[in-house]
Amino acid sequence: MARPDKVAAVAEIAEKLRDSSAVVLTEYRGLSVEQLKELRRSLGTSASYSVVKNSLAQIAAKEAGFDTLVEQFEGPTAIAFVSGEPVDAAKALRTFSKENDQLVIKGGLMEGRALTAEDVSKLADLESREVLLAKAAGAMKAAMFQAAYMFTAPATQAARIIEALREKQAAEA
Repeated sequence: MARPDKVAAVAEIAEKLRDSSAVVLTEYRGLSVEQLKELRRSLGTSASYSVVKNSLAQIAAKEAGFDTLVEQFEGPTAIAFVSGEPVDAAKALRTFSKENDQLVIKGGLMEGRALTAEDVSKLADLESREVLLAKAAGAMKAAMFQAAYMFTAPATQAARIIEALREKQAAEA
């Protein structure tokens, strides 16, 4: 029979899995408590980082409907539950893993799709949402400016031709 504290832990992990925009699984073997605190600080408010028991996490992943995660729960595992932008969390994890070789990114899940460690690295290479939106806005503004210029060009040319004709008539008179 399951103990109430374990049932509650499984329910909490399953809820976090369902509510997260992305999940990144890592192996933290060899990291000190101080390094884990530093990692949590580097993730900021965009993600929470929790060390989990593999058996409980496997049960929670099955309950949440994420069976693809089950096989990745081997060895000392911690989960980054991403509530904000997945790109920001992936960048923070990759940067920390470059500085601390002990942190190994195993894979994860985003929008119901399984991610490999390589996928998480590719995600970290993307620019943030704000930068991509700014680039899209700039491209749309440029397109609107070009359209406005195209609409005003014939009127401007007509005005120049009329002015040139006036100057020519004034010179002949």
